Amino acid sequence: MSQQLKFVVEQLNKEPFKKNFNLITFDSLEPMQLLQNLNDVLAEIDPKQAIDIREEQPEQTAKRMFSMLGMLKYKPLGPQADASSFRRGLVTGSKPVIHPLLQWLLQRLPELRKRAYLARYLVKLEVPAEFLQDDVISDTFHQYEELVETFKTYHRECEQLKTSGFSTAEIRKDIGVMEEEKDQLIKRVERLRKRVDTVPNHQRMLDLARQLRVEKEREEALAHQKQEQKNQLFRAEQRLQVSLQKLKDLRQASVDADPESLMRRLEEEIKINTYIVMEKLPKELESTRRSLHFLQKVASEPALGPAELQEMEDKIKEVSAQINQLTEKRMMRSDPMDDKLTLFRQQASIISRKKEARAEELQRAREELAAAERELTQRSSQARGGDGEEVVRGDELKRLVAKLRVKGSTHKKRRAELAELKAENGVLERTEEILHQRNQDVLQQLQSMEEQKGISGFSDTQEELERVSAAKSELDDVKGRTLDDMSEMVKKLNSMIAEKKTALAPIIKELRPLRQECQALTQEYEEKKAQYDSCAAGLESNRSKLEQEVKALREETAQEENRYHELNCMKQMAEVQLQRALEETRAYVSSDPQERKKAVREVYMKSIAEQDTLGKKLREKQKAVRESHGANMKQVKMWRDLEQLLDCKKQCFQRAQIQASTGQVVEEGAEDWLVL
Repeated sequence: MSQQLKFVVEQLNKEPFKKNFNLITFDSLEPMQLLQNLNDVLAEIDPKQAIDIREEQPEQTAKRMFSMLGMLKYKPLGPQADASSFRRGLVTGSKPVIHPLLQWLLQRLPELRKRAYLARYLVKLEVPAEFLQDDVISDTFHQYEELVETFKTYHRECEQLKTSGFSTAEIRKDIGVMEEEKDQLIKRVERLRKRVDTVPNHQRMLDLARQLRVEKEREEALAHQKQEQKNQLFRAEQRLQVSLQKLKDLRQASVDADPESLMRRLEEEIKINTYIVMEKLPKELESTRRSLHFLQKVASEPALGPAELQEMEDKIKEVSAQINQLTEKRMMRSDPMDDKLTLFRQQASIISRKKEARAEELQRAREELAAAERELTQRSSQARGGDGEEVVRGDELKRLVAKLRVKGSTHKKRRAELAELKAENGVLERTEEILHQRNQDVLQQLQSMEEQKGISGFSDTQEELERVSAAKSELDDVKGRTLDDMSEMVKKLNSMIAEKKTALAPIIKELRPLRQECQALTQEYEEKKAQYDSCAAGLESNRSKLEQEVKALREETAQEENRYHELNCMKQMAEVQLQRALEETRAYVSSDPQERKKAVREVYMKSIAEQDTLGKKLREKQKAVRESHGANMKQVKMWRDLEQLLDCKKQCFQRAQIQASTGQVVEEGAEDWLVL
């Protein structure tokens, strides 16, 4: 319950309610305030419910809320599930009814807004059957039903567009980009057309390109058809293999079979299937239904707290203990040896359990067989090659084994050659290292000789010149290849332009009438839109005027109603006062003394006289108290002095007693000392 209140308060404090509640203030709300908060939540779902319930009759409020909740398909749960108790609690503003209802509404606000919006158009009007006999009413009702169906279609399309992920801004942007691309393509096509017109025999070349494109499309269609035929052939071969396997199994089964064994086998299979269908499956279905019903019942109940769960566990333990006690008592009362049917019952239960176990094993075996067949089919389909050929077997497999042996011997020879090449490679690498070392030695000797001759760096300069010349030759080769690539690219671009031109020619032809049609539709759309806007503006202005008039009339009606109620109350008060005045006059002028005593004037006069008498007595008493005040105070002072004197005497007496007892003890001690 606390979680429910917390959730409701959090939601009411958010947009668009902004109630600024806490748990204490919300829990202390009056029934009328709770109903107003409930009405505010319903008004957020359907704006038509925005009404101050203080200005509405309770019967109308209850009827309006019941119809709204019925349209929203609310079902009360828990102790208020009864319709009558729920209605009574909603009318009186009961917290156990309002709090779960607020939680249910606040949890489903978007969904309920959508449902309320759709109900405005989809809840059909109830027209009596006798009214539908009229042709005009019947035609109007049929048009109304057609409009409802049209609304359903449009709303479904609208929801699909909303969930498709497209937005109008992105679509407009894409349309703008496509328009720009179309203009660019049109310009390029025009330029290419001008360039093509200068080429001789361009029409013939275009015809040939078109024929080439048609032939390519035809080739693709034939290839696709060929692939489909291969797939059909593959599926036909699979079916043939399955049929052959079934035929083989049937032939093997019928080798040593006679009609009696076949009939016996069929009867056994029929018995097994009958048991599965008539006994096993209905039991499983019934247990599944019970489980489903139990789960639905658990899901429909409200969430339980720890205390409630503990209480339920205690009850379960108590019931289990009672069941065990009853079972023990029954076993003690009934002697198994006296019951002659006990043995047969045990045997029947054992047989039924075995039967169920065998049926389950049979079902599992059938499922495993079906899975194995599916796996066999899948493996056979995977084992087929790209052209739909199956794995070879028999003689072909022997030939493949022989080929593999030949390839194995060839592989061994190649491995030996590879080992020899690796050894030779090692020798060559070692030779390269030795030659590199010798080259370093020769270069050092050459540098020393150049230093001796005075021309140090000559060999490095010569090597640098050789590297530069080699790099220049490589650059020349690259330039030549680049020029060749550029010329090839130009040729490819020209061919691509020609292909695009041929491909765009039919599109452009198709585009021209579409463009004209688009312009005509755009013009018609603009005209219809202008008509719609003018009509909508007129209707909107009329609607606003009518709304203002209705609002003014409602305000005037409310003021007049308030004035009427005020005058009615004043009239009733004046009538009551007049009635009291008449009764007083009648009692005052009456000759009957008893009636005159009932008059208000007589009652008030009697009360005044009693109060005057009481006042006189109190004044006399006050005077007597004032006269005796001084003497009484003196007497009180004398009594207080007497009390102090008596207290003093008492203290002196107590001290004398204490001293006397002390002196006696001292004298007894002295006498004892003298004796010693």
